[in-house]
Amino acid sequence: MTAIASTITTPTLRAIDRVNPVAKLAAALVLAAVLVLTIDWVSAAVALGCELVLFLFVGLSPRIFFSRTALVWIAAPATGLTTLLYGKAAGAEYWSFGLIQITDGSIGLAIATTLRVLAIGLPAVVLFITVDPTDLADGLAQVVRLPARFVLGGLAGLRLVGLFIEDWRALELARRARGIADGHVLRRLAGQAFALLVLSIRRGSKLATAMEARGFGAPTPRTWARPSPFGLREWALIALGLGIALLAAGVSIATGSWNFVLA
Repeated sequence: MTAIASTITTPTLRAIDRVNPVAKLAAALVLAAVLVLTIDWVSAAVALGCELVLFLFVGLSPRIFFSRTALVWIAAPATGLTTLLYGKAAGAEYWSFGLIQITDGSIGLAIATTLRVLAIGLPAVVLFITVDPTDLADGLAQVVRLPARFVLGGLAGLRLVGLFIEDWRALELARRARGIADGHVLRRLAGQAFALLVLSIRRGSKLATAMEARGFGAPTPRTWARPSPFGLREWALIALGLGIALLAAGVSIATGSWNFVLA
């Protein structure tokens, strides 16, 4: 019975779930650091193609993948559209109206910008879908060796973010019950936002006092309840991110498409 219960209650971990969050952060940063150096569609397309292939082995269902990355899929075309309308004019001009100019240069820049946003944003979201804030804090403190006080303070603040929505709903219901939520929309939102700010400051002050009383701010070295291993699996993920970035940069340079942003 114990074996059956443990099988039912314990979810099966995917390979990406077992990777240290610090390695996921490092892989996303390495990939982004190379892609932001250039604005060309070749490097972004190569990186995005490699990423889409790897996403098939992450183990996410299509519903979870597209629901979690929906903002990226919306932001990328929006950024590309803005670049298309107001980007650098070069080459043949197809349409213009006031400040808007659609030319060969703006079209190429819009395509490159859209692909680059997807190539940078999608892996960052996918890698952090399964990251637990506590695991990330353990990794930052034990692997990166960040100050424990900074890490624990950030973790405590991040844990409170989830309460904002509940507080906002409670404030809305309370103000409606008191009859002060029927005024102008902007005035109502401003007053409710200020009330939420005051409530958040009070809660943060109480949390800081409680943590200080429990010794979280002590200058002595801390011990950690859960180890944060960093081994071959983590280095392989970082190497994979670096490999994709170097491949994208190499293909872009070889085809003459590399467009260094600082040049």
